[in-house]
Amino acid sequence: MPVDVLIGLQWGDEGKGKIVDVLAPTYDAVARFQGGPNAGHTLTFDGQKHVLHQVPSGIFHPHILNVVGNGVVLDPVVFRQELQKLTDRGVDYAHNLYISKKAQLILPSHRALDRISEEARGNTKIGSTLKGIGPTYSDKIGRVGLRVGHILLPDFEKRYREAVAHHASLAAPYGKALEIEPFEADFFAAVDFLRTLQLTDTEYLLNDLLTQGKRILAEGAQGSMLDVDFGTYPYVTSSSTIAAGACTGLGIAPRHIDKVYGITKAYCTRVGGGPFPTELTGEVGEQIRQAGREFGSTTGRPRRTGWIDLPALRYAIMLNGVTELHLMKADVLDAFAEIEVCTHYRTLDGEETPNLPDPGQLDQVTPVYQQLLGWYTDLTNVTEAAQFPKPLQDYLAFLEKELQVPITIVSVGPDRVSTLFR
Repeated sequence: MPVDVLIGLQWGDEGKGKIVDVLAPTYDAVARFQGGPNAGHTLTFDGQKHVLHQVPSGIFHPHILNVVGNGVVLDPVVFRQELQKLTDRGVDYAHNLYISKKAQLILPSHRALDRISEEARGNTKIGSTLKGIGPTYSDKIGRVGLRVGHILLPDFEKRYREAVAHHASLAAPYGKALEIEPFEADFFAAVDFLRTLQLTDTEYLLNDLLTQGKRILAEGAQGSMLDVDFGTYPYVTSSSTIAAGACTGLGIAPRHIDKVYGITKAYCTRVGGGPFPTELTGEVGEQIRQAGREFGSTTGRPRRTGWIDLPALRYAIMLNGVTELHLMKADVLDAFAEIEVCTHYRTLDGEETPNLPDPGQLDQVTPVYQQLLGWYTDLTNVTEAAQFPKPLQDYLAFLEKELQVPITIVSVGPDRVSTLFR
C-alpha cells in the first residue's frame, strides 16, 4: 500500500505545503488531486518563502516526480507564471513535472462568471477567491468543460469559442457581459506554453509507479471543512477535499492507500463566509492573526481566527481515517498564559455534544471550552521535540487523548527546519 494521503482537517491554510516539502524526500512522487489556483501552499527554506498554487509541493526536490492529477482545475496563465518563478529561482521542472490530460481548464470566462455570481449574492457571499474554480467544476459535472488534453486537438479554438458563448448565456440573466477580451491573448499564449510540457494520462503513470513498488504522496488542497459534501455547505469549495478524493482525483484504487496525514493548526482559521463557532473577533483574535501572519497566501485577505475546535477535528478525522496528526504553528500561541480548547458544543436546547451538527445549525451552537496552561516560551528556538516545555507536552497529550490519534509532527516556525518529529 504505497500511497499516503496528506489533507487539511480545518478550513484550509493549515500548512500542508510545508509538510509535503518535509516528507517529500521519502517518496518517489507527489501528486495533487484536487483544487486549483485557489490553493496557496507556502514553503520556507534557506531564508526564502515560496508560494505554490497549482504545482505540487515536491517540486523543489529534483529526484521526485510531481504530478498534477485529473481532479485539479488548471489555469494556464497562473500555471505559466508559477513555473516562471520557479525558473527564476533555478528550479528545473522539465524532467519531473507531469500534467494530466484529463484535468479541467480554467478559462477567462470562468473567472468572469465567478465574479458575476459572487457579486450577485450580495450579503450572502460565499467568499470565493474569484479564481474561476466553481464555474470550472460546474462545467466538469455538466459535461461541457474543456480538458487539458483538448489543447492538443486541431479544433481547440472552436471548442473554446463555444464554451465562451455558453458562459455568455449564463451571464446574460445577471445583465452582465463577460468582458474577457483583454485577457484572451495571455490565455492563448499560456496554452501554447502548456503544450510544451509533459501532458499525459497520469493515471497510467501513477499506477505504473505503484506496480514498480514506488511510493506516492497524494497532496490535498483546502481543508476537510470545505469539502463540497461534508464541509460547512454552501460555504465550501467545489471539490472533494477529503482523503477519498485522492482516488477519484488521481485514478488510484482505494486498496493502495496506507497512511493518512491530517494537518491542523494549534488554533483555527477561516477565510471567507460561513459558520465558525470558535471565532475570536476581539483583541485575542487579532493577536493570533498578527503572530501567525494570518493573511491569505492566494488573496491576501485577513483570515478569521479562533481557538482550536475539537468537535470539527473529530469529524474530519473520522471522515478521512486519519492515522497521524501534524500540529502546525504551535509557536503562534507562545505569548498566551492560558489556552482555550473547544471540547464540545452546547446546542440551543442546552445539551452538550462532541459531534458536529448539520452545517445549517452550526452558527447556532456555543463552544464549550476547557482552559489549559500555556507554555509561555519562545518555541522558535526549540530544535527537538524532547525540548518542548511541559505545558506544551500536556497540551499535545490532551489533544491526543481527545482525538484518539497520535501527533507525530509539531511545527514551531515557518522554516523547513522548524518541523519537529515526535
